[in-house]
Amino acid sequence: MDDRGASFVAVRRPNPHTDTCNSNSAEAVAGSAAWLGRGLSCVCAQRRDSDAGSFFDLTLAQEECLERLQRRIEVPYDGSIVEHQEALKALWKVAFPEEELRGLISEQWKEMGWQGKDPSTDFRGGGFISLENFLFFARNFPKSFQDLLWKREGDRSVWEYPFAVAGVNITFMLVQMLDLEAVKPRTLVGATFLKFLEENESAFDLLYCIAFKLMDHQWLSMRASYMDFNETIK
Repeated sequence: MDDRGASFVAVRRPNPHTDTCNSNSAEAVAGSAAWLGRGLSCVCAQRRDSDAGSFFDLTLAQEECLERLQRRIEVPYDGSIVEHQEALKALWKVAFPEEELRGLISEQWKEMGWQGKDPSTDFRGGGFISLENFLFFARNFPKSFQDLLWKREGDRSVWEYPFAVAGVNITFMLVQMLDLEAVKPRTLVGATFLKFLEENESAFDLLYCIAFKLMDHQWLSMRASYMDFNETIK
């Protein structure tokens, strides 16, 4: 993995606050997004070495969807842009609804798993889309988001992976894995993903949620600790 998205710090597992999620639904990422995860998992199992170096033709609709997604990917996080500032504040609000944020640069951000008191320095690997991914996850699957944030599921390590930095890494990893910066997909996985994207403009955001859950599942299966973070991501 490119070092733009691989740096991390260890964080000590927090004690969960009182559950602040107001959703009464049996919400789970594997629910409404299951069609996407199943489809790509089948394709991944069928990958061939001959896929490398090939280009897959796209329909006009798929080209337009890819171009829109690429425009999102190309936007870097810029702390001087009001829209980006407001998005970061919104992330804090959905993550810690009962705790007031004292500033965009604050030691409080370390509670979420950012490396320092200024989250903007951690977005270099994922860009603004990684913040959008976080917000999509938190707003559409609040229980799963909170469970991951507070490490509520499974037998956890004393020193856990940093939630926020993991999220940025996952965005970066998906962009690379799906070859989304190419003009045309060069792998069957990338071509198949664009079919899903044509059906649902939120396909990348949904896949992000699935990947985050899978990464946490892998972490637990490996009985990993902070030194195993990069290996778990891979």
